[in-house]
Amino acid sequence: MSETLLISDLHLSAERPATTAALFRLLRGRARSARALYLLGDLFDAWVGDDDLQRPMHAEVAAELRRLADSGVAVRLMHGNRDFLLGAAFVGAAGGEWLPDPSIVTLGGIRTLLTHGDTLCTGDRDYLAFRRTVRDPAWQAAFLARPLADRRAEAARLRAASEAGKRMKSTQIMDVTETAVIDLIREHGCPRLVHGHTHRPGLSAIRVDGRDCERWVLPDWDGRAAGLAVDGATGACAYWTEPD
Repeated sequence: MSETLLISDLHLSAERPATTAALFRLLRGRARSARALYLLGDLFDAWVGDDDLQRPMHAEVAAELRRLADSGVAVRLMHGNRDFLLGAAFVGAAGGEWLPDPSIVTLGGIRTLLTHGDTLCTGDRDYLAFRRTVRDPAWQAAFLARPLADRRAEAARLRAASEAGKRMKSTQIMDVTETAVIDLIREHGCPRLVHGHTHRPGLSAIRVDGRDCERWVLPDWDGRAAGLAVDGATGACAYWTEPD
């Protein structure tokens, strides 16, 4: 059985063409032999509404994902903290399927809990308050009703504010808390958790209610493809980077 690939935190933008090129190489290469490709959030650095599919880079990304899906590889997408406004039009253009956050999937015979990871950063109260605001359907409806140019400008302002805020926060505050991780694993009863968001790839062993569990953190992208591969026969996980 072939592998499943999991990636997140590409932060695609017109200002980072090397990262977009790396995604296209993955979609035209290694991903073609995979069973499924899971994108666990922040595919884009910002997304202000599906009418922004008119941008050439956005349309090209959707088209390349569609080609992968049409080849028989399942493409599954989850919202991140930057692209939470991705909607049905984009997913349809990409030939993908939505994944709720969190989701449970079976990979290589192992029940695996998938999440973007931002909700695990419970020490960052300011961010969680902001998240509650922008995930509210009323806020989103009002935002999407604004002209596209206004939404792009607002997204740029929010990105700048976010980067400024990060410089004033400790790395501990912006990382996941062990309590949140344990609570999520306990709630869903999965021995394996995979998430992105923190840009701190690594494997952690966690003991939950007397059971050994593991947490895999996906790497972010910076001009080079990177992610986690799960063997379809054994369930074994391995990090990979381009070139692999």
